Amino acid sequence: MAAEQSFDVYRLPEEHGAIREAVREVCAAKVAPHAAEADETGEFPKASYDALRSADFHAPHIPVEYGGAGADALATAIVIEEVARACASSSLIPAVNKLGTMPLILAGSEELRRRYLIPVAAGEAMFSYCLSEPEAGSDAASMTTRAVRDGDHWVLNGVKRWITNAGVSEYYTVFAVTDPTARSRGISAFVVEKSDPGVSFGAPEKKLGVKGSPTREVYLDNVRIPADRMIGAEGTGFTTAMKTLDHTRVTIAAQAVGIAQGALDYAKGYVRERRQFGRPVAEFQGIQFMLADMGMKLEAARQLTYTAAGKSERGDADLTYFGAAAKCFASDAAMEITTDAVQLLGGYGYTRDYPVERMMRDAKITQIYEGTNQVQRIVMARELLKGLA
Repeated sequence: MAAEQSFDVYRLPEEHGAIREAVREVCAAKVAPHAAEADETGEFPKASYDALRSADFHAPHIPVEYGGAGADALATAIVIEEVARACASSSLIPAVNKLGTMPLILAGSEELRRRYLIPVAAGEAMFSYCLSEPEAGSDAASMTTRAVRDGDHWVLNGVKRWITNAGVSEYYTVFAVTDPTARSRGISAFVVEKSDPGVSFGAPEKKLGVKGSPTREVYLDNVRIPADRMIGAEGTGFTTAMKTLDHTRVTIAAQAVGIAQGALDYAKGYVRERRQFGRPVAEFQGIQFMLADMGMKLEAARQLTYTAAGKSERGDADLTYFGAAAKCFASDAAMEITTDAVQLLGGYGYTRDYPVERMMRDAKITQIYEGTNQVQRIVMARELLKGLA
């Protein structure tokens, strides 16, 4: 391989750079202006959703055959990163649309894909993912939501907790026990619609961050759905859920990178302008060392995230390891970088008049959802010990 070609792995393809520029332009004009308000009010940023939908950035991962943009995993990660740089809550629009629809893409029938992916691609509906329960968080296999067969229908009963965009989304991938004797092999996946009789939602959670993205419980009270809404074969739901998370942990890594980038960008501008002792604080070595560490951690997180995105697109055997590693490293880095950004702004950083305190609060959830970082380390260790990474 020629020397000039060997460097290509470190340079984004031209089309991916163009996607970044396009998303950044949309976000600067039509997403960032709503970020503080969404955080203050705790309301879903409809204007941001409309802007992303108009530009086809609301669910870019959906294949072209279903009316989507057909963005690959890296392009989708860049979209989420750039939206998160402006507004973390809004970045959960493309991220959760991917999370909710990925089970269909991985295991759904062609008829099911056409029925549900097309309206999501068109921006007519959003899709959420219902795995966690009040007593089944990290131990998802302990879920108690039941699905019982009744002729050519299934009847679902149970409660799902921590469901992102619940109440806003029209469609939900719901995991439920169909065989209580088989533990994880007795779990199946279904598509539930918001309009199905028996579906209701709890009050919005009062959260530390990402306040513009509603998080609610989803209640399933004798929800009767046609049997053809099962995703994949009976008993394969848990496997589908875990395969989905392998792919979508990359999107949370991208979200963390974007939040951290937004914080670093703001902090750099501030320290150039803020003067103490007769000169900009950016000239003090202590400040420069902080910025250097922030930039170094951020770029390491970005490169690991992009590597994981490539593995997601190819379906590499070590995706489980790299998805967990990217999510864990990037979210830890984001928490450190946003905390340092608050420190660089001093007392101003601690106030809501400046965006870095919001970014610090938003960054925290990336260490928790789609598997806590403690769980990610368990996943990585198991993959290493199995020789799969």
